[in-house]
Amino acid sequence: MPVYYLCHGGGPWPFMEGEFREHMRWLEASLKDLPRQLPKRPTAIVVVSSHWEAHKFSVTSSPAPGMVYDFFGFAPEMYKVQYPAPGSPELARRMVQMMTQAGCAALADGTQGFDHSTYSLLKPIFPDAEVPVVQLSLQQNLDPGEHFHVGQALAPLRNEGVLIIGSGMSCHEHGPHMAIPSSRFDAWLRRSLLEASPAERHEALLHWEKAPHARKVHPREDHLIPLMVAAGAAGSDSATCVYGERLLGSMAVSSYRFGGTREHSPFDRGAPASRPAIHTEKAAVSP
Repeated sequence: MPVYYLCHGGGPWPFMEGEFREHMRWLEASLKDLPRQLPKRPTAIVVVSSHWEAHKFSVTSSPAPGMVYDFFGFAPEMYKVQYPAPGSPELARRMVQMMTQAGCAALADGTQGFDHSTYSLLKPIFPDAEVPVVQLSLQQNLDPGEHFHVGQALAPLRNEGVLIIGSGMSCHEHGPHMAIPSSRFDAWLRRSLLEASPAERHEALLHWEKAPHARKVHPREDHLIPLMVAAGAAGSDSATCVYGERLLGSMAVSSYRFGGTREHSPFDRGAPASRPAIHTEKAAVSP
């Protein structure tokens, strides 16, 4: 089973209608295409959340996780949306065991629900919400190496048909001023993932702060760190860009698949620094 690092967009966008969802139409098309890329329907899905941090790596272990409405500024009905995917207590237990055996402190959390890193991402991919889902937290120190190591520990799940997804945003700062910084960071990310050897890729990700405009694009790295888990789980598999555009008119963003075919994705528009940004009105966003 391939591994992914995917942009999850802003707030509860897949449950909305109108202009804000229209901004996400290219992202939505890329996510809807994902099942076609898989060798089979997953036995379960592990989503690495950029919106859940804990003192130890934590996994949702409820058989029926609830919903966490971790966004602001949206209509009241958005705080009632549901993505009723079942959990998997057994998979959660195994994940804790695998991480612990690899030297990573981990625990199962039976009360934590799905946040929008999970349900806003999975709604377009598996709208039936029938595949069991386990959400994995970040470790609150956000150390790239530790998260890469956790990905390595969980990699054997791929051979059991488990789909591992790092859910974040390759750029987590928006506005017209971000056109050039995000494009230059995106160009670095593409080179690091698409052109580098696995060893070079590992080194680049561990030292991501050296990338152009790194701290402008990620003032805090919570939305980039899920990539480290995905890259760790990927092993030596090569990467393919499966989505790229200027989101909201200025943010150069991209998503990646590790493993599978290396065919060019029709949803990768790219966002070179030479391409002018299209300015749009600022929307209420909590990516």
